Amino acid sequence: MANKERVTKLFLDLLKINSPSKRERKVADFLKARLQSLGFDVCEDDAGEKIGGDAGNIIAFKKGTAPGAKSIFLGAHIDTIESTDKLNVVIEGDEVRSDGTTILGADDKAGIAAILEGIESVLDSGSSHGDIQVVFNVAEEIGLMGSRAMDISQINADFGYIFDTQKPAGGITVSAPSHANMFIDIKGRAAHAGMAPEHGISAILAASNAISKMKLGRIDFETTANIGVIEGGKARNIVPDHVEIKAEARSRDESKLLAQVEHMTAVFESEAEAIGANAVVRCDREYFSFKWTQDDEIVKLAVAACNKIGIEPTFMDGGGGSDANIFNAAGIACVVVGVGYDGAHSSSERISLNDLATAAAFVQAIIETAARAEE
Repeated sequence: MANKERVTKLFLDLLKINSPSKRERKVADFLKARLQSLGFDVCEDDAGEKIGGDAGNIIAFKKGTAPGAKSIFLGAHIDTIESTDKLNVVIEGDEVRSDGTTILGADDKAGIAAILEGIESVLDSGSSHGDIQVVFNVAEEIGLMGSRAMDISQINADFGYIFDTQKPAGGITVSAPSHANMFIDIKGRAAHAGMAPEHGISAILAASNAISKMKLGRIDFETTANIGVIEGGKARNIVPDHVEIKAEARSRDESKLLAQVEHMTAVFESEAEAIGANAVVRCDREYFSFKWTQDDEIVKLAVAACNKIGIEPTFMDGGGGSDANIFNAAGIACVVVGVGYDGAHSSSERISLNDLATAAAFVQAIIETAARAEE
């Protein structure tokens, strides 16, 4: 089984390396050396140059020893949502957290540690294994930029398991939503707010009217929508002639997503027109959804891995995106696996070391299960 003491040390070592998005050079070098020490052929692609970062995606391969085994790839991202330069790690019993000054960075350094420990445990045991590929992506936190910039043809595996979500450790995320970004530009007419307000057309009023009549938040069990940013106006005594809005909609059902985007667009346009303003709505697709069932082989392998280490399989529907969305859209089957951290993207982020060890044990189990998939 996975070595808890070893994975804990590796995790703590990773936490010491600051790696915000586009500034992952030091952790990339650390991981390349570690993978090479485990006998992997390791390369770094040119994603860093493409996105303006200082490191590319790390792609590593180890030839299998079990003829006919399923080949798998294991993935995580190496950037953190913000800097951890001033991180102070606190360990209380079995729990690791920050002192509350910064995030911890378990998202996704716990995923990285679990993958490396699981692989090392397989190699230590002498168990046969199929081809193993490791993909550590950069700049995931700022729009899946690393996986977008990656030559996906470099992944050569039957199935992928992305270790990049919260509790429970070993939980299997079988679906995730499509995501549409919306950019709304509303133009009105400026006028002096005290002397001639009737000569103006308030872009802010148009935006407010629209938002007040819009379906937002939790639309249903698989659809959400949000107005995230509003910027506009020049001064308190000028009727605002321009507002820019950033919004989003997500759904695990494509037809529902399209309907929500259409609804939001129509309301912005009609409410602007009602007061003589004009709204222009642009929509960009961030990523596309995926969905697997318990009858799919990729999920069956994950369930077998859970059974192997004695945990109850847990199936989850995701509400956010990950590199798995990019890979699935490219035709590479993968699911997201829980690492066990909690409070991601906040200063209260924490993880149980038992959960971290469980995630590492799951990695070992999925490799060993894939090796016997043809038996």
